Amino acid sequence: MNPIIHLVDDDKSVRTAIARLLRAAGYDVETYDSAGAFLLACPARSPGCILLDVRMPGPSGLDLQEALAKQDGSLPIIFLTGHGDIPMSVRAIKAGAVDFLTKPVKRDALLAAVQTALARDAADRTLYEQLRGWRASHQALTAREREVFERVITGRLNKEIAAELGTAERTVKAHRAQVMGKMRVNSLAELVHVADQLRAADGAFSRPKPPD
Repeated sequence: MNPIIHLVDDDKSVRTAIARLLRAAGYDVETYDSAGAFLLACPARSPGCILLDVRMPGPSGLDLQEALAKQDGSLPIIFLTGHGDIPMSVRAIKAGAVDFLTKPVKRDALLAAVQTALARDAADRTLYEQLRGWRASHQALTAREREVFERVITGRLNKEIAAELGTAERTVKAHRAQVMGKMRVNSLAELVHVADQLRAADGAFSRPKPPD
């Protein structure tokens, strides 16, 4: 599926000029004359990014950025403005914007920002698919396997886990092998990486304190 550039700007001449430039560069473009129009259109979550004017009648570009941040899988945003200032740009970038460009924007700067935004979107999609698989694998663990999992990632030895859980070390070894298999990892380092990604995304589990 080709990425779609969503252009949100209340100035028709700006929309026309930028859409023409992007289409000439080979991109598919959808245009909207306000933040509200974009939200009402509720575009499908296909690959792409958003080119967003800051100051528009009704909700501003920053308002739209804030609203989209509350949704899962929001598209990367590039701000376009004729009235930008440093505090405004800092706020936008801190909230996750890819770039903050001042009109009239230069062709090369715009296309470079779009490429960066699309690369971020592709990376986000890859991570989203990985997270979905890891969540499913984690949910497939039994209650005891989760207890072992949560202790293995702190670096506890099998004998320490066995003592904590009141079971035999060989039983812990068996559960540990099951955990590695279900989580589709080949090393402790990989398992810790998966655990950290899940925790960062949605706090899938709580990690016990590491041993003293």
